[in-house]
Amino acid sequence: MLRLSDSWVWDFWLADTGEEYHLFFLRASRALGDPHRRHWRASVGHAVSTDLRDWTLLPDALVHSDGPAFDDMATWTGSVLQAPDGTWRMFYTGLTRSEGGQVQRIGSATSRDLTTWTPDLGMTPLSADARWYEKLGGSSWQGEHWRDPWVFADPGGDGWHMLVTARAVTGEDDDRGVIGHATSPDLQHWTVREPLSRPGAGFGQLEVLQVAEVEGHPVVLFSCLHGELSAASRERWASGGVWALPVDSVVGPFDPSRAQLLTDHRLYVGRLVRDRAGRSVLLAFHHDDAHGDFVGEISDPMPVQWQVQDDGSRRLVLEDEQLRPAGDAHPVPTVPSGG
Repeated sequence: MLRLSDSWVWDFWLADTGEEYHLFFLRASRALGDPHRRHWRASVGHAVSTDLRDWTLLPDALVHSDGPAFDDMATWTGSVLQAPDGTWRMFYTGLTRSEGGQVQRIGSATSRDLTTWTPDLGMTPLSADARWYEKLGGSSWQGEHWRDPWVFADPGGDGWHMLVTARAVTGEDDDRGVIGHATSPDLQHWTVREPLSRPGAGFGQLEVLQVAEVEGHPVVLFSCLHGELSAASRERWASGGVWALPVDSVVGPFDPSRAQLLTDHRLYVGRLVRDRAGRSVLLAFHHDDAHGDFVGEISDPMPVQWQVQDDGSRRLVLEDEQLRPAGDAHPVPTVPSGG
């Protein structure tokens, strides 16, 4: 587990060199007092481990830029991968003071060693395209949602894909969450595409996306708390948390209405990774405790498995039944995670 005495830790992403796991995570000082203030003070922390349990803290990977810049207020969630030339690339969300942190954009940084990161000035910060995606002021929701980039190679070798937390321009305000999409031939020049899912799937937002394979079967993970579900979904589900969506292809299209809860709100922002024994395990951050108070620390790895349903479909579940969603046994928070 990663717990910092002086900082809250929440959204995170990983890189695996084969020898070490590098953990990148949002952090902000506990001296802020109110955990909701953490979003506007977020920087990207860094730690390493050989077993996903014991972590050695390293200097922060990224802090907000000097202005004016797309990330001169805060650096939010992203992903990291190794490019064909051996360099590491981190894609992350930035907010700027000139817009009061209300507009989210995506930029990148590069590294040779996963420790020292340099902003990629050759990449123009990526913004939501108004043809398909809701812009600032387009609904009753606060802010312009275009964040949490998950970047991966096209399985057929045709460049790179980026999945993005986004909102559509149509639909009920509480039901516009979609999986945004962009593509690139070289990890530097990006084209925004139509979303890979449709609004009306039951989510106001689908945060911190990931595509992965578990036992050869592809799955999409995302997070959404109860308060960000649509009105109909709030009636159906007693909680929000980490959601798992079995898919036929990692490049979509996707139907999030078929997603099932993998965890309840006690755990948030799930990431699937393979441990050194080759098992698929989930890491998540501890979101709130029995009193509903924010916790802000990253869990130990939790093995997952497919559970075959009566209709022959698969549902991804945690092996430890005590960690599975507990429904009405726990209070339902309504404050969004953000960042």
